[in-house]
Amino acid sequence: MTNYWAIAIGINQYQFFQPLSYAQNDAESLRDFLVMGAGFLAENCLLMTNSSPPVGDQSSHPTRDSILFFLDGLAVKSWLPQDYLWFFFSGYAVNYNDKDYLMPCDGNPDQVLDTGIEIRKILERIANANLNSVFIFDINRAFGTQANTPVGEDTLNAAKELNISVMLSCQPQQFSHESQELGHGFFTAALLAALNSCPGGNLNDLSAYVNSLTPQFCQHHWRPIQNPAIFIAENAAEILPFSTPNTILEVTENNLENQSANIFPEESFAVLGSAIPQTPATQPSKYKAWWADNYSSQFFQKTTITNSSGNDNSKSQSTLATSTELNTGSRFIPGAAKNYAQPQSQSSQPIWQQFILWGGGSMFIFGLLTTFLLLNQASFRFNKVSTSLNQNTDTTANSGLSSNPPTQPPEKIDQIPETNSQAHNQAISQLEKMSLDPQNASDLSQAIASAQTITPNQPSYQQAQANIQVWNQMILDLAEEKAQQRKYSDAIKTTELINNNYPIYSQVQVAIEKWQLEEQQYQNNQIILNNAQALIQTGKASTYNQAISVAQQINPQQPGFEIAQQYINQWSEEIFRLAKMRADQGEFMKAIDTASLIPDATIVYEDAQDAINKWRSQIQ
Repeated sequence: MTNYWAIAIGINQYQFFQPLSYAQNDAESLRDFLVMGAGFLAENCLLMTNSSPPVGDQSSHPTRDSILFFLDGLAVKSWLPQDYLWFFFSGYAVNYNDKDYLMPCDGNPDQVLDTGIEIRKILERIANANLNSVFIFDINRAFGTQANTPVGEDTLNAAKELNISVMLSCQPQQFSHESQELGHGFFTAALLAALNSCPGGNLNDLSAYVNSLTPQFCQHHWRPIQNPAIFIAENAAEILPFSTPNTILEVTENNLENQSANIFPEESFAVLGSAIPQTPATQPSKYKAWWADNYSSQFFQKTTITNSSGNDNSKSQSTLATSTELNTGSRFIPGAAKNYAQPQSQSSQPIWQQFILWGGGSMFIFGLLTTFLLLNQASFRFNKVSTSLNQNTDTTANSGLSSNPPTQPPEKIDQIPETNSQAHNQAISQLEKMSLDPQNASDLSQAIASAQTITPNQPSYQQAQANIQVWNQMILDLAEEKAQQRKYSDAIKTTELINNNYPIYSQVQVAIEKWQLEEQQYQNNQIILNNAQALIQTGKASTYNQAISVAQQINPQQPGFEIAQQYINQWSEEIFRLAKMRADQGEFMKAIDTASLIPDATIVYEDAQDAINKWRSQIQ
């Protein structure tokens, strides 16, 4: 009896790459089609995304270890020769030493051999299992890393050598793109449309549809063209269990220009999956995947669609677009060529719209006048500050003030005889005389600007320069405080007020580089914690343990470590609570197993070990 399997992996959030927008949606939509539109058994279709639920006690989070775990488990316990397999991956891939690697969510472009999954080895594993398979990769090149080399050539060569069908989202020298309008990568959008239109599971027909649709989608949405790279194995079997019964969308070259075909409507683009088949693919129950008994019902949902008559029909839906606004998502996109399609020119506006525009213009002029007054007010205050500062000079010197423009300070200011403490007190005193706040970076910047108006021929010049150095340091200190609060953007913006002609500016550059690295690491760690929280299922201790394992990836030297430790302790306390609850019910073995999930270096670890010893003695 024929068995049909699917592994759909879609990764939006990465630890070491820029996030993607629709990779997870790509994987979810393909899996939904295979289950609801093609009759695959839900328990034989594995979904691995940043938010997919665990399979039994095993996390389905798309880490390297999890992906290899399921591949090994299926190969050993579930797959039989001549079974059918769909393997889909949407995310990053890199080429390292002329070999292609899929990058799981924990993949590091600087450690490809240790964190990536070599595509050739996956293909070899499937070839050894003697499966009828198709591999589909909507992969994005890791732009901006040392692994930024063309991806795909090694994969295609391996496919030809092993005679395995492979579909790549673009040619090795091209880039894959995402689109907010389609809600998918362009390649996956074309694949889903082709699956709904292509009769049966013939891979050659499917390939022709995808090859035709993908570049047309790119052109319609004014994006650089991408052409899929596809190899179909010789004598490839039809890869679906039956012909899809209801073709929702008919795609041909002739009707692409016809608006009634609904391929490129003006305001939306949607492809609806086929209705759920009445007779799904039959399969002996003993060949179900080993996780089938614990398979989560969250994998499978229906969407209510309202038809034109107002009735609600429950059908599978993959929304490929909701807007005509161009949004590229987060993948790297090269500049569009000049000959791409351009938006249509707007028609002339009615009178009422012109009236609104004229009203808006009047408000704009009013805003300009208001801004002018505010600027003058700031200028008056600046003059007051400058006057206050200059009053510290001798009367004779004041009578000979130069009206020439202020000169730039020298690259290196001479050292002032006062100690650092004396210089700091003098600078603070000067701020008080000018009624400026030493805790306000803008006020400090105003004071610096005023001091810079004092020329070298004035007796107060050296003191003014000393004050400037102190005030620059105070601005840097304020920026440091913001960085410690994880407000990195505000910290960097604050340092822009520091004059680059002073020695402290070199410290500023070092600090900015440090904050930029910390900000990236902090954002990555926030993603890790969000992924950890997504694993938790209330009342299930193993999911708290999985979340702790994910959160422990954050090192003590990294920003966000303290937050991770708070979560780890909180989740450990919850595991301990569940263990004690089971002990109160007399289930001491379950209580011991639960408490054993608490890792060391947590606040309840010692208490949990004491409780485990107590429960063991009660069992004896």
